[in-house]
Amino acid sequence: MVERLVPDGLWELFQRVVPEAPVRPQGGGRRRHGDREVLAAIIFVATTGCTWSQVPPVFGPSGATAHRRFMEWSRLRVWAKLYRLVLDELGARGELDWSRCAVDSVNMRALKGDLTGPNPVDRGKYGSKIHLITERSGLPLSIGISGANLHDSQALEPLVRGIPPIRSRRGPRRPAKLHADKAYDSRHLRQWLRNRHITPRIARKGVEDGKRLGRHRWTVERTMAWLAGCRRRHRRYERQAIHFLAFASIACTLICYRRLTK
Repeated sequence: MVERLVPDGLWELFQRVVPEAPVRPQGGGRRRHGDREVLAAIIFVATTGCTWSQVPPVFGPSGATAHRRFMEWSRLRVWAKLYRLVLDELGARGELDWSRCAVDSVNMRALKGDLTGPNPVDRGKYGSKIHLITERSGLPLSIGISGANLHDSQALEPLVRGIPPIRSRRGPRRPAKLHADKAYDSRHLRQWLRNRHITPRIARKGVEDGKRLGRHRWTVERTMAWLAGCRRRHRRYERQAIHFLAFASIACTLICYRRLTK
């Protein structure tokens, strides 16, 4: 089970970003569970959507131990570093196509916590929103979260700024074109993208037919469906936004890692 959830390639990348285990100066104490077993338990929770108390004993560490290590690694930004490392590996192999990128968002219910808000398309029930930019084939490049009441256009600039300088054969790259639906229709956003040498391909309200909007944007919608494979993302249970973002980063990392192993 551990080797299936954390294959050797992913484990080698994780070892490059995980901090060293703390050492008790006085010695003694319980033996610390291995990072690979704990990582497998965390990925099991992320993909199945079970609670921490439902982690099966086959992994070794208990659900409480996996949860404690998950919070520790989230605080140290281990998931963001792992995600960036996988993107760098893809970029170095020339697997990222920057010619056409797309942006979209998806809502989900949230029980409580920061970065939540009344969802205008779900009868005002509280929820959160995941914002995502993908490259041409649908691999996620930048991810962010917000309350469900944040307009999509307000999240575009932070998302574009959040695209890291991913390693590639031709040096750091940026999207050549960015496709978006009518929610991002704004003269300010178009000019802002042009100033960053990104050609905006944003549908115009009352001008363009909605039937043609998905001709280039279907890849980001497919990636949103891939994210649904991380069942922990179906509904937000985490009170702290950093933990909710960590699960989203884990899902994006697994999507990108599958491309590495093809």
